[in-house]
Amino acid sequence: MTDHPAATVAGITPAPGAKLEPDAIGAAQDTIIGMASSAPAATVGLSLAALAAATAYGSGPILILTAIPMLIIANAYRRLNLWKANTGASFEWVGRAINPYLGFLTGWLMIAAYIIGTVAEVLLLGPSVLAVFGYSSTNTAAYIVIGCAMGLIMLVIAVIGIKLTARVQVSMAAVEYLILIGLAIAGLVYVLNGHPGTVPITKGWFSLSGVDGKGDAVAGFLVAVFVYGGWDGTLYVNEEVKHRRVNPGRAAIVAVALLAIIYTLSQVGFQGVLSPAKLQEAANNGTALVTAAQVIGGGFWAKAMALSIALSVIATTGTGIVLSARIVYGMASYRVLPEFLGTVSRRYSTPVASSIIVGLLIVILSAVYYLSASVENAFFDVIDVTGLLFSIFYILTALAAMVYYRRRIISSPWDFAAVGLLPLGAAGFLGWIFVKSFAAAPWSQRWSLIGIIIAGLILMISARFIQRSTFFQMPRESEVRPHRRTGRH
Repeated sequence: MTDHPAATVAGITPAPGAKLEPDAIGAAQDTIIGMASSAPAATVGLSLAALAAATAYGSGPILILTAIPMLIIANAYRRLNLWKANTGASFEWVGRAINPYLGFLTGWLMIAAYIIGTVAEVLLLGPSVLAVFGYSSTNTAAYIVIGCAMGLIMLVIAVIGIKLTARVQVSMAAVEYLILIGLAIAGLVYVLNGHPGTVPITKGWFSLSGVDGKGDAVAGFLVAVFVYGGWDGTLYVNEEVKHRRVNPGRAAIVAVALLAIIYTLSQVGFQGVLSPAKLQEAANNGTALVTAAQVIGGGFWAKAMALSIALSVIATTGTGIVLSARIVYGMASYRVLPEFLGTVSRRYSTPVASSIIVGLLIVILSAVYYLSASVENAFFDVIDVTGLLFSIFYILTALAAMVYYRRRIISSPWDFAAVGLLPLGAAGFLGWIFVKSFAAAPWSQRWSLIGIIIAGLILMISARFIQRSTFFQMPRESEVRPHRRTGRH
């Protein structure tokens, strides 16, 4: 395939029609959307026991170290968005910089990761909402009704417009983060005071091998990848952000930095409040954080934590619909997915068709999980599969940035490190985690991942030979020449 500089390629543009609303939200709102996509409170609730057990309480260093490659990859996203700001993001970046077939698979994995990851969070909604009102029911029907009702409400908000979505996200985030961070600090103080039943803080908490060397760093890193996953959501609404080429990338970096602080503080603050047995039991019931808050401050704070988790799940359900729909829209605009998914409502300036399809799919899959498997099995299977999916497309995006900006790598020592060495190291780290984790995963998880990839290959063949999308005929692109140091990205 011929290699063309970006400036000389007219490009194959999406089909004309109604467009998403430009300059609709600011950088701060975009940052909140990325953080909400990661769902701090809900994610801590899902991963608290798993991360503590995997790392033998050495989770703090694991989370901090995982943030480093995430920041490097976020910078790769920033650079690529300076090149092309579009809702398909990595789908188009990988397709144009490396190979269109690989670009399609990247887009498909992004859609799968966001939908499955959202379902994983929705599984916490039923128990959390009931806990807010003082109920501890494990009634599956109640969980399904709550999940479906909230999913449909967030779908309506997503359809109405990105401005309403952003306002709702900011309002919920303010309450969620205040409760989560406040109780995490209280939990840390509670443990440091040596209350009965707590796990004392030892030097093992600050080691990659955990307490008594019983931690599994690889298993911990995989959970941590799932924990951070979602910050890239800032890029999928880039066509609706002010200064669309600059702000979304900056928002991604800020989101990762803030999430690193929140996740590390929350994990360290809560993991020692309960004994390992009680923490695991609470996690199996989806109430790890609520139970910890109950121990720390009693019933009122338990309800407050349940509210924080419920808001987190509601927020990530909304962003899951919004972001997945925009990835689908970006791909369908090139006819690699059914064309009707690439249309935008002239009334709402949103991709209504793709939003409805994604929203209903999330609602249905959440109900199926409740009906077909225990909450415990659903939690951990979904977490592990989602971590693997995020690893794959983060790696491919980092490589796309290296390939597109490859002429920079030899232009200066700074660019050699920033454009070449660091992204390669971050991709290598995630690749190592992926290989180790896949090898250790049970076959149920392996087949889930293999099935997702096979489904993507079938869709790709259909797009290429049935829909005859011209996306697969795009030539490779690269930056024309490095910028001078005074104007480097």
